[in-house]
Amino acid sequence: MSNNTDGVIFNIEEMTAHDGDGMRLTIFMKGCPLRCEWCHNPEGQRKEPELLYKKNKCIKCGLCMRGCNHKDCIPFGRCLHICPNECLSICGEIYTVEQLANKINGYKKVFDLCGGGVTFSGGEPLYQYKFLSEVLDGLNGVNTAIETSGYAPESVFREIVDKVDLVYMDIKLYDGEEHRKYTGVDNSVIKQNFKYLQNSKKRYIIRTPLIVGKTDGTENLLSIKKFIGDSEWEKLPENKLAEAKKSFITGIVRK
Repeated sequence: MSNNTDGVIFNIEEMTAHDGDGMRLTIFMKGCPLRCEWCHNPEGQRKEPELLYKKNKCIKCGLCMRGCNHKDCIPFGRCLHICPNECLSICGEIYTVEQLANKINGYKKVFDLCGGGVTFSGGEPLYQYKFLSEVLDGLNGVNTAIETSGYAPESVFREIVDKVDLVYMDIKLYDGEEHRKYTGVDNSVIKQNFKYLQNSKKRYIIRTPLIVGKTDGTENLLSIKKFIGDSEWEKLPENKLAEAKKSFITGIVRK
């Protein structure tokens, strides 16, 4: 296992129940090449650690702008700890391969008891595929799953898919122009990668978020159904908390 590859994680959730078999440890990896209009993890789009600013709680006291010598504050030019309303926080923690692999392996006994494992989500986990690949190599018999848009070079997609036990793959929109309109990218490589997944012996589940007026149309759903054939397919209701989250985190201050 290499010491030269670091990754950026923006959240780790314990005891999740909808990201694979049994109780899961879900790792949210930062960075995503898509810009879906309905994204409910906007803080996971950029790979770099970011400073989240809760504008609705700010009283404009100016204390944070005085600066400080805290190591974690220096890159952002302000103090993260002095705010009386805790308006500032860093989104994105850097892990080495060993740190994350060891953390996951530490749950092995729990996973064995409940039939669970680890699920890599995001963001888009394939966006940090070198880091992810090395972490997977460092796990000791842990059941693994990924949640992916499938938007990645074929070689990257195949490398990671071949290493995990379960793949959740999004097929959001079948039409290429509609896909580009609502996500910012074309879906031709997604379709190619799905065909590889479909022809592999890997266990997989297709997911489609039902976004009103965008992905939930009859034509889109029928086209996806025809494309994926008899694949297991989950149609997920729109996450109503997404907009609330966006309004709560109203400012992102870059380094």
